[in-house]
Amino acid sequence: MRILVTGGAGFLGSNLCKRLAKDPDNYIICLDNLQTGRMENIRELMGLPNFQFIEHDIVEPIDLAADQIYNAACPASPPAYQTDPVHTLKTSVFGMLNMLELARQNDAAVLQFSTSEVYGDAQVHPQPETYRGSVDPDGPRACYDEGKRAAETLCFDYHRRYGTKVKVARIFNTYGPGMDPHDGRVISNFVNQALRGEPITVYGDGKQTRSFCYVDDLLEGICRMMAAPGEVTGPVNLGNPGEFTMLELAEEVLRRTGSRSKLMFRPLPTDDPKQRRPDITLAKQLLDWEPKVPLGEGLARTIEYYRGLMGK
Repeated sequence: MRILVTGGAGFLGSNLCKRLAKDPDNYIICLDNLQTGRMENIRELMGLPNFQFIEHDIVEPIDLAADQIYNAACPASPPAYQTDPVHTLKTSVFGMLNMLELARQNDAAVLQFSTSEVYGDAQVHPQPETYRGSVDPDGPRACYDEGKRAAETLCFDYHRRYGTKVKVARIFNTYGPGMDPHDGRVISNFVNQALRGEPITVYGDGKQTRSFCYVDDLLEGICRMMAAPGEVTGPVNLGNPGEFTMLELAEEVLRRTGSRSKLMFRPLPTDDPKQRRPDITLAKQLLDWEPKVPLGEGLARTIEYYRGLMGK
């Protein structure tokens, strides 16, 4: 099985590569332009006979042989994807188009790493796959939100027009070892600020909510979706329905790190969603999947990872 993982040096992509490479019958091709991906994430894989790294930007076409394609390429944190919003949009749209063409040429299955951001500032709670979202197409987050929505459209149009084997997973906030400590997402921010004894930055009043899924749980869902019958195309929500306010998260991080950091409140960023929680009924029915790792346990593992990076 030749498996292509785009964005394979990023947080989710590198963890997926490690999981897939454990099977010696798999040959893993990791593609990344290293915009936000890091070579240190895949260093342990570089010497394996069933692993290959190619530095490439999927905005440009590439000719490869592959049986399966996991398309995880695209910056996922707001500071990263807003750095070059035009390129972010190109990655989602042109990159998806190139991966679908590659899948079509190889008669391969392609699984798109979509996002809960397609729901925008949701007016329905929790969010089922049937909810069409409330996204601002002109806002600073639109390069990511609308790019992912367009990528989903391309997947289903290719499926209807050419019979391309597609699967779309809508991923809710994922965390765990391998996250860049400077990527700007809330768990990495809170944990690293707490470990350094710096004020913990809380945006708005801290009452906005998120649902956090540990990386191993998420990847189990991703792999089950790829292995599911062809008619399981999605979109399927993959996330942990446990819902926490930012204040609750900050308190849990402080408790688990033993930090004496204080909370520092800042204005809420534009278009920041107020609530986020997945309805995972479909994932339970189609994939027999639900997350197993509670937030406290996942945070403990993540804190240990960041302590290691800091040498503490």
